Order: sequence, then C-alpha cells, then structure tokens
Amino acid sequence: MSDKLLYSLARPCLFSLDAESAHHLTLNSLKKAEALGLTRLLQKPARDERQVMGLTFANPVGLAAGLDKDGAYIDALAALGFGFIEIGTVTPRAQPGNPKPRMFRLPQAQAIINRMGFNNGGVDAFVANVQASRFYQNRAGIIGLNIGKNADTPIERAVDDYLQCLEKVYPYASYVTVNISSPNTKNLRQLQGASELDALLSQLKTAQLRLADQHKRYVPVALKIAPDIDAEQVKEIAAALLRHKIDAVIATNTTITRDAVQGLAHAQETGGLSGAPVRELSNAVIRGLKAELGDALPIIGVGGILGGEDARAKIAAGASLVQLYSGLIYRGPALVRECAAALRGAGR
Repeated sequence: MSDKLLYSLARPCLFSLDAESAHHLTLNSLKKAEALGLTRLLQKPARDERQVMGLTFANPVGLAAGLDKDGAYIDALAALGFGFIEIGTVTPRAQPGNPKPRMFRLPQAQAIINRMGFNNGGVDAFVANVQASRFYQNRAGIIGLNIGKNADTPIERAVDDYLQCLEKVYPYASYVTVNISSPNTKNLRQLQGASELDALLSQLKTAQLRLADQHKRYVPVALKIAPDIDAEQVKEIAAALLRHKIDAVIATNTTITRDAVQGLAHAQETGGLSGAPVRELSNAVIRGLKAELGDALPIIGVGGILGGEDARAKIAAGASLVQLYSGLIYRGPALVRECAAALRGAGR
C-alpha cells in the first residue's frame, strides 16, 4: 500500500482532531513506525545532490523548522526521504509558548494559522536530542538547527539569546538558522530593521568565526526572514547579508496578512498564516532577493509548496533549495518524493 493511499486514509481521522493534537499523534506514530522498521518500506527520492553553503545535500527538498521544535523526531522524519532536515526553533531556556488553542487549519485554503510562540524544552535538551539521534551519530545527512530568543527577553537583549544558542548548537549543526521572522514572539520582527539587523549580524558573524576557529570547522549561518516586507526592505536585508558575509537566506516564514483567507473559519485568529496563501508572497521575496544577491549567496525557498509545480516555482524564482511544512499536513509524506522528482536536475 502506497504512502499516498495510507495518508489519504489517515487524514480524515487526523483532521477530526484539533490541529495540535493531530500534530503530536502524527509525529509519535511516525516515531513508532520508524522504530519498528516500517519506514524502510517507504519509497525514497532518488539521490540528486546539490552543493549549497559548502555542504552536499542528498536532494534539494528539505523539512522546514517548526515541525520538530525539540529535535525529538529526527530519525523518524529523516526516514521520509528529505534531502535535509531543519529543527527548532529553540530558545536558551525552556518555555511553554502561547496559550492553547494556538494552531488552526483552514482546509478550504490549504492553510494553517499558528501562534505557537517558540514552545520548546530549551537549548540543552535540544542539543541532547540531536546527539542521541542516529541521524547525527551516523552523520547521515544535513541537519539545520534553528535558533531564536525567549519571549521574556527584552528585544534590546535579543542578541544575547542568539549568541547563547549559537554557542551551544554550533558543534552539532550542519548549518544554523537565525529566526528573526516569527510573528508569534513580541517585537521579534523588529530585528529585520536596518540598524537592528546590522547589530545582530555583526555580533553573530564574529561569534561564528570564533567558533569555527575553536571547533576547527566552519558551520554556515542562514537568516530566516518574513514575507511581509516591501521591496526596499528586501534591498536593505540583502545588503546586510552581503555586508556581514552571512551564508544563506531562508525566505520565508509565515505571513500576518489575511487577504487570501477572508471569510473562512479561523481566518481572524492571530498568528502566522502558512500554506497556499503565502506561496506568492514568498516567491516575490525570493525574486527580490535574487535580483539583489545574484549568485553571491544561496536562497532557500519555503512557503506554500503543496505540489511539484510549487517547488519548481521556488527554484525558478531564484531558490537553490526548498523546504516543506504545511504541505505535509495536507498532502502527507508523498509530497517529499513528488517535489524531489519535480526538481530532479533543476536549478543546478
């Protein structure tokens, strides 16, 4: 029985639960299936290597951060055939995130609204989970570790949280993503402003080079940005990335706009909107970044990929790699293989 058929049978049951409960049930079931060796039966994408950030990716389709915030499901998720996995966002100290309910499906729009708020067990537990995974122990592939700030850390001290997380995750990461674009941590997106971004990236770059010397290994740093920025902000961010020699940019996180979901149930819930409605917003930011950056640093495209054509559109806009999240909720694990097949040989 194909994974596509299995998911089509499981989805009505999962969608009968609230979104966060379904999320945990799915991940725990996947973990049990992997432990029993059942995920070996899944058909994996053919190898289609890409060289990005000085790293070799098995294929250009990755898992976006947010699905596995604590790194508790690394081996299970790796079994789905991703070319790379990004976990987090993690903060220095454990925090519960925002009150429940905090995740909502909008099936008519193939969308999700979440206001999770960086719920996680803290960076020490996160690192322990990475170390315990066979994926890390066997150096089985590329793993990105996504870092953020605690909700109660004043925005003017945010850099301290990022530096603390960078220090702790650096030895275990293939690359590190700096998340300054979640709409669910108060004032976080202020860090995308020109002066704030310069200050943050300057200190992160200094720390990265110090850690590279200390560990005798250079770990690339990527910046994850929001879709809710105009052309001038895209130019400012691109200039800052080049100025501070950041290694990549991930475009984009969720949107706070609601134009595409007006009138739908849950449309007015606060939080970040992901899925199909963010697709073109993300693509526009990618095109703007590509126009400014050229080939100077790679773009990882994420937002609204629900099929192979969507993945191709990200590459056509200027991305070197893509990441999935909400599409997995609506399409299941077969989406990984579909996107990988659509991108085979593309964007090299």
